[in-house]
Amino acid sequence: MNALAENFSILWPALLAGLIVLATHVPLGQQVLARGIVFIDLAIAQVAGVGVIAAHYFGLELQGWVTQVAAVSAALLAALLLTWTERKRPEVQEALIGVLFVLASTAQILLLANDPHGGEDLKDLLAGQILWVTPAQLLRAAVLTALVLLAWFRARERLGRTGFYVLFAVTVTVSVQLVGVYLVFTTLIVPAIATYRYAARRQLAIGYVLAAVSYVVGLVISALSDLPSSPVIVWAMAVLGMLVLLAQRGGSANGNVSDNANTNARG
Repeated sequence: MNALAENFSILWPALLAGLIVLATHVPLGQQVLARGIVFIDLAIAQVAGVGVIAAHYFGLELQGWVTQVAAVSAALLAALLLTWTERKRPEVQEALIGVLFVLASTAQILLLANDPHGGEDLKDLLAGQILWVTPAQLLRAAVLTALVLLAWFRARERLGRTGFYVLFAVTVTVSVQLVGVYLVFTTLIVPAIATYRYAARRQLAIGYVLAAVSYVVGLVISALSDLPSSPVIVWAMAVLGMLVLLAQRGGSANGNVSDNANTNARG
């Protein structure tokens, strides 16, 4: 308890960052799972990371607005490319997403090859620095999250393929700088997988509760055990997600799987 009290000033901004990320990633993750493009967030997150690293390579501040523009621009280009490939070659879309992920990942390594701190920068991008988020980062992310949620819940049926990819790219660009690639992927996919057998009207609520509890449990365990926060949260969400998935039994739930997927795809 003393460890929790001593670390409360660090833990609450981290928890707030997690809540901001999950607010958009839980509903977007359901759509990603329904579309069968599970690894899209990894690819776009890595491309956004290339934008951040490239800006840093040319001497720009990591938290500066120019760097943010570079990251968003790179992610938007990737999103538009994936929009085009999904329309032209949908049968190999998942493979093309994988290729984009590998290209972006190796581009980061090349850009950081001669940087003495390159390994640490790459680690921060992947695992994130959730314990060290700044008020400015939280404010920017909160404003963007509010806009994304407004667009998603009020106009998602009118967004279309391009609108979805653009919205996804902007969201992932911000969240990956808050919590890192691993947590972005986990928050997007694990709640969607854990709840896909539930009735469609319950999936979103259960997904939100699962993700929020996972961040709380992960941060508490991290503080008590002095282990890195992001990996602990990833494992907490994976374990809790498995329990949520196993908790749903019965033939009626299994019979609704295809209906739920179709409902999410239309949404």
